[in-house]
Amino acid sequence: MSQAARAQTQELPAELLDSQKLASITTSEFRDAEPYPWLNPEGVLRPEAFDLLRANMPSLDVMKPSFGRKRAHGQQPHDRYALEYRPDLEIHPAWHQLITELNGPVYQGFLRRLFNTSQFTLSYHWHYAPRGASVSPHCDAKRKLGSHIFYFNTEEDWDASWGGETLVLDDNGKFSRNSAPAFEDFEGAITANAMGNRSFLFQRRGNSWHGVKELKCPEGMLRKVFIIVVNGNGPMARLRRLFYKPEGY
Repeated sequence: MSQAARAQTQELPAELLDSQKLASITTSEFRDAEPYPWLNPEGVLRPEAFDLLRANMPSLDVMKPSFGRKRAHGQQPHDRYALEYRPDLEIHPAWHQLITELNGPVYQGFLRRLFNTSQFTLSYHWHYAPRGASVSPHCDAKRKLGSHIFYFNTEEDWDASWGGETLVLDDNGKFSRNSAPAFEDFEGAITANAMGNRSFLFQRRGNSWHGVKELKCPEGMLRKVFIIVVNGNGPMARLRRLFYKPEGY
């Protein structure tokens, strides 16, 4: 019996997202953040929802390995196992419920308020990263308005000394986004908290440099995240998606 079928008899929470938490996040604290708009809130998912989703992450055997893939501008590969969300995926029903809520009025209104636009579409994927993997400094493709990263490691399965935190990097205007600086080239770095029921939301800008340093976890351990990509939906964004090449964005 599949995971989804086994879960059909389980009662799901009425809501997975904490609407009060989303409402409490002010527009100014996001837009006024330096060096670009970002947040690292705790508790966007209700505690019971976080536990349920974490206990029912997609299994590694349905993930697609993506290692050594060439990136644009000479940036280092972002090695990971990846899975794109599809409505027909055989995953725990809680995950399908989460997507429904993310496509619903509460979360959509939250994004419209913070990003000051209704011209966006959302896509979703999971990334699992093993020992030695990293996310080299980058600004994201222009087709994106931003991303919302949900972390799913806790003290039960992850030691903070192993890394996995997203770094907000400040280049003080020195680098073109079409370049490949190393972490040590940046004048400042802010470390997001990536343990427990935390997430990281940011808006893509020309200077929205971020990354994750090489993971130091033991073999067999994985950094697990679920990522909401906020894609622009204006004419130029649609054109960029048409010519989008995953291996070199």
